[in-house]
Amino acid sequence: MAITSAYNNALSGLNAARRASTLVSENLANALTPGFGRRSLELGTNTATGGVRVLGIVRHGDPALLTNRRSADAGLASAEAYSAFFSRLESLTGTATDPQAITARLAEFETSLIAAASMPGSQQRLDQSVADAKALISAISGAADGLRDLRTQADKNIGLQVDRINVLLADIQELNIDITSVSSSGGNTNALLDHRQVLIDELNKMIPVNVLNRDHGQIALYSQGGAILLDGNPAELSFSSATEVMPHMTLENGFLSGLEINGNPVRTSGSRNALIGGSLEAEFAIRDDLSVSAQQDLDALARDLIKRFEDPGLDPTLGVDDAGLFTDGGSALDSAQEIGLAGRLEINALVDPDSGGNSWRLRAGLGAADPGEPGDGRLLQGYIDVLDDGRSLESGSFGPGPMSAADVASGLMATISLQRSGSDESLSFAATHQTEMSRIELEQGVDTDAELQSLMAVEQAYAANARVIEALESMMNTILRL
Repeated sequence: MAITSAYNNALSGLNAARRASTLVSENLANALTPGFGRRSLELGTNTATGGVRVLGIVRHGDPALLTNRRSADAGLASAEAYSAFFSRLESLTGTATDPQAITARLAEFETSLIAAASMPGSQQRLDQSVADAKALISAISGAADGLRDLRTQADKNIGLQVDRINVLLADIQELNIDITSVSSSGGNTNALLDHRQVLIDELNKMIPVNVLNRDHGQIALYSQGGAILLDGNPAELSFSSATEVMPHMTLENGFLSGLEINGNPVRTSGSRNALIGGSLEAEFAIRDDLSVSAQQDLDALARDLIKRFEDPGLDPTLGVDDAGLFTDGGSALDSAQEIGLAGRLEINALVDPDSGGNSWRLRAGLGAADPGEPGDGRLLQGYIDVLDDGRSLESGSFGPGPMSAADVASGLMATISLQRSGSDESLSFAATHQTEMSRIELEQGVDTDAELQSLMAVEQAYAANARVIEALESMMNTILRL
């Protein structure tokens, strides 16, 4: 009887060593696998036989470390969205060293006016002034068009993320059900738990989540802003993307869609924001706040340019309601229609040879019936003076002080440059933070050195139990030969 007990004990030890070696190999193979939790064997004494009993497989993980790493993931996703927006916006308006920048185009236009004023009878210099004015308009309207594209892309990104979030929530709920089912039947749920963690990690980058444990291995998910995303049943997020987002379209006037959860509108900005952190909140901020602010500054620049050249005291050939050198789609400025003005900015067709006009009107006046005196440069000098004149802007975020046209353009670019620089710094910090948190999580996960040491211990235990069985077999053979 003692030999049988010893044999059973050794056999149970071999079985435990076999299971342990399998887990060590899985841990080593998945050391860099996202979502993988290190496994270890839970052992206990078999009170009936005295041998070892495998109680189960334990999946290890540090909840606090996981939460911190997910927070870093969401911060990085948000910072990447902001940085990409401001980098693209800066490329649209230009930098101080960019020859295509709005400030450079404005300087070229003023230089050509100075050249034309020094020789008012030169058709070539007048034509060049018109060409440089059109290049300035192209720089401003091009920036407005690019900004509209950025805003449209943000709207589309929101729609894509909402669709993906709905899929993830449904998949996580399905895994909840599978985990409960497998656990109830005594099966191993660790692979399902790994898969669920990967899906939560992806969801968390868009909407940072709090994970709450429920009965039977299930979990509930809440956003950092308190919205219920999954608790029993997954929430249904809804959003309608626009084909194209125009400057006048906003969430407030109903032309753009907001976010709904289970049919209920939720805030996407402000102190009661349901989407605090993550890339989805960033896309809403880009569409509804940052792009709108940038559009207002571009429109303020265009308005200032139009008003400077519509001054009745500048060109005596113009009537009170006549358009000046720069126009709103060919018409005079209407202060009530400023939204989107930068994209509608055009040169007055009366001076544009490409539109049937004559560049000599820069010298003689836009409403002049004939070229007048070729040596008269007073109007050209007046154009130069209004560009340099300090004026207070009635819109935009440029401040209350008097500014020249160059000051306004420089102020616009300086604001965007500071925003881009700040977003780059935030991105650098977020990337460093996320990298460090991921490194710490990996260090606390599978330690390959420790696993190899465990494998050596398992090997020794296996060999010892095998030798016990060999000895028992020799004893049995001896007994049988007696």
